[in-house]
Amino acid sequence: MNQLIFGRYFPGDSFIHHLDPRFKLIFALIYVGLLFFLESTFYYLLFFVLTLLLMEQTGVKLAIYVKGVKPLIWLILFAVTLRIMTTSGGDVYLRYGPFAISSFGLTLGLQTFLRFVMIIFISTVLTLTTKPVEITDALYFLLKPLKYIKVPIEDLSLMLSIALRFIPNLLDETDKVMNAQKARGMVFGQGSLINQMKALVPLVLPLFQNSLKRAEDMADVLEVKGYQSNQKRSHYRELKWKKQDVFGSLFLLMLMVVVFVFQQ
Repeated sequence: MNQLIFGRYFPGDSFIHHLDPRFKLIFALIYVGLLFFLESTFYYLLFFVLTLLLMEQTGVKLAIYVKGVKPLIWLILFAVTLRIMTTSGGDVYLRYGPFAISSFGLTLGLQTFLRFVMIIFISTVLTLTTKPVEITDALYFLLKPLKYIKVPIEDLSLMLSIALRFIPNLLDETDKVMNAQKARGMVFGQGSLINQMKALVPLVLPLFQNSLKRAEDMADVLEVKGYQSNQKRSHYRELKWKKQDVFGSLFLLMLMVVVFVFQQ
């Protein structure tokens, strides 16, 4: 659990740290969307190199990003293996019943692996270089048009801010509870699947209880401060669109042209 870094913010003075959170959120969403429109392995490798360059610009060590992928590596490999075994085409190297390993399946498997890794990396770039409260402000700005159709965007933004804020706390608390249970003789990750599920009960119940207690404390704090979701309020943090955000928007536009024009 302590290897998960999603939702954690790393203070820094990099170029990406100083970008407007609205641009970073839009860039991450469009960048992930573009990955699903890539057709050739060349463009997947091109975007993978670009992702590595963006990660390098954050000033955060590559080992931190790899550490964030490790907890999900088995899920990624399972999806890649399933894609390879169920896709046929090209030269067939091995066949067993309805499953086969072919050149086309291996190509799609590589593309699927790169897509999963890049999605995790670019999402991590966003959370490592942007404070949770800034992500909330950016989301509030993007959802603002929905306010005219009576969508409670203030409540949605508040819930997202609280969720992002407490993800690292929940992970740290999980690690503490697990260590406490291990000190009492509890063994995790051994035995049959049923025994492993039973071993999670002493872990889940304290976390669930602490989460409810934390939510109750948060509700009391909001009530004491007089928070009311239906009241119009100003913002302490003012978001400013700067020159680097304009250049970043032009770069994003260039990527869209590469995917939708030159790739064809």
